[in-house]
Amino acid sequence: MSLTRIVRRFFAPRWQELERHEKEAEALQHEVLSRLVNRAKDTEWGRYHHFGSMKTYEDFVRCNPVSSYEELKEQIDRMRHGEADVLWPGRVNWYAKSSGTTNDKSKFIPVSKEGLKRLHYKGGSDVVAMYLRNNPKSKMFDGRGLILGGSHQPNYNLPGSLVGDLSAILIENINPLVNLIRVPSKETALLSDFEVKRDRIAREAMTKNVTNLSGVPSWMLSVLNRVMELSGKTHLEEVWPNLEVFFHGGVAFTPYREQYEQLITSPKMHYMETYNASEGFFGIQDDPKDKSMLLMLDYDCFYEFIPLDSLEVRTESAAFATAPETRAAANSQPSTLNAQLETVPLWGVEKGKNYAMVISTSCGLWRYMIGDTVQFTSTNPYKFIISGRTKSFINAFGEELIVDNAEQGLAYACQQTGAQVLEYTAAPVFMDARAKCRHQWLIEFATPPDDLQLFARLLDARLQEVNSDYEAKRYKDITLQHLEIIAARPGLFNDWLKSKGKLGGQHKVPRLCNSREHIEELLAMNER
Repeated sequence: MSLTRIVRRFFAPRWQELERHEKEAEALQHEVLSRLVNRAKDTEWGRYHHFGSMKTYEDFVRCNPVSSYEELKEQIDRMRHGEADVLWPGRVNWYAKSSGTTNDKSKFIPVSKEGLKRLHYKGGSDVVAMYLRNNPKSKMFDGRGLILGGSHQPNYNLPGSLVGDLSAILIENINPLVNLIRVPSKETALLSDFEVKRDRIAREAMTKNVTNLSGVPSWMLSVLNRVMELSGKTHLEEVWPNLEVFFHGGVAFTPYREQYEQLITSPKMHYMETYNASEGFFGIQDDPKDKSMLLMLDYDCFYEFIPLDSLEVRTESAAFATAPETRAAANSQPSTLNAQLETVPLWGVEKGKNYAMVISTSCGLWRYMIGDTVQFTSTNPYKFIISGRTKSFINAFGEELIVDNAEQGLAYACQQTGAQVLEYTAAPVFMDARAKCRHQWLIEFATPPDDLQLFARLLDARLQEVNSDYEAKRYKDITLQHLEIIAARPGLFNDWLKSKGKLGGQHKVPRLCNSREHIEELLAMNER
C-alpha cells in the first residue's frame, strides 16, 4: 500500500470538521476570541485592557485600540530581550522578521509555541488535508516535497531564541519525521546566501523523487530554472516525472503562471494558493476551480476588517499629524485617530468590498492591522481574494489603483501580446516638465512584447475596464495621462533586493506605491 493512502486516513476527520466553516462561522470566531482573551488575561496587556472582565465582542472592541507594529514595537522589543507575560503568557523565543515590506527597518513578529502549532503548522496540515480530499489519486507522500525556506540567527544572543524568516523558524521546529519526506537538507535550507543556497538546493533535489513543491513563486522559479540548467532537460517532468502539485503563497501567482505552465507541461500538475504570512496562516484555496481562498476560522486568529475608505481617512489624518504644530497634539490623543476607524467583525463584511484585515492571535498581536487588503467573494462560506496591501496602492489622483487591478491588467496585456512579466513596480509621476501626470511602470520581462507601446495601451485599457475610478481620471487625459512603461534590464529587481540584504526567502518587491522612493532607486540601478 502506498504511503499516501495511509496518510489520507489521518486527515479524513479534519474534512468533517471543516464543514463548520460554512455552517457555524460566527460561532467559531466567538470561540476563538474567548479562548485568546482567557489565555492572555493575566499578561501585562490583558490586565491593562481588562481581559478578565470581558464578556462580549463589543467589550473587546471598547477596551482595545486597533494597533500597528509601531504601537506594539516597544512591548515586542522587551519580549525579544527576554521579558515574559507581556503580550502573551510566558516567554516567546521566536521572532519572524517580516518581509512584507522592503523598507530598511524590519518588523519582528512574535511566534509563540501556541501560535506555531495552532496558526502556522495547523495551516500547513490543512493545505495537505484539502489537497488530498480534492485529489483522491494523489501519491504526493510517495516522494519528496521540495520546500523553500529562509534563514535565521540568534536573537540578542539569548539561549534558544531565534529571529529570521518565518519559513526558517518553521523548518527549525518541524517534526523530525517530516525531514524524511522533504528536500533539501536542513543545513542547506537554512543557508543565508540565496545564490549559494539556490545551487545547492537544485543539486540536492534533482536526483530525488520530488512530488510536490512549496514556496514563494518568484524564488521557486529561480530554483527550478537552476534545476533545468543542471539537468539539461526541456521540461521539469523529465526531471521529476511524479511531480503533481505546487503549494504557493507570498506573492500573486498570476504573473508567474504562464512561465510555470511552460516549464511544467504535465496535465496532472496542480496549483494551490495559500495565504500564510509572518503573522499567521489565514487562507487556503479549497476548490481548484475557484481562485478565492477559504478563510480559516478555527485557528488561533480572530478577524476584524476595516473598510478601505475608513482606513484612508485615518491615513490622511496621520499625515496631517506629521506637521510640527499638530504632531504633539495627535500623539497625545491616539484614540482620536482610532475612533475614525470603522471596524467590523467577520459577520459584518460584505461581498465585493475592499477591507484592511485586522487580527488578534495567540502570538500576542491584539487588533493588529496586518497590512493586507482582502475582498470577499462569498460569505457562505467566507471566501476571499487578497486585493493588495494597505501601503501598496496608487491613489495620487483619486484613481485608487490596487494590486488586484494591476494583476488583471498585466495578465490581459500578456495574453494579448505573448509577453511574460517577471517583476514589476509602479508609482505616480506627479508632474513632469510639461505639467503632465501619469503612472510610471518599471517592468522586468521574462519574455518582452514585440511592441512595448501596444503592451502599454492594452494594460491601460484593461485598468480602465476593471477600475472605474482609474477610468474617470483617465477621461480625455485631463487628470491622468497615458501610463508609461520602462523595460527593466535582466536581474534588476534581484540586484535591488540584494543591495538591501533581502534576496531570497519570503522577500517581495513592492508592486504599487504612492511615493517614488522605490522606483527612483530602481531606475538609478537600471541605468548602470
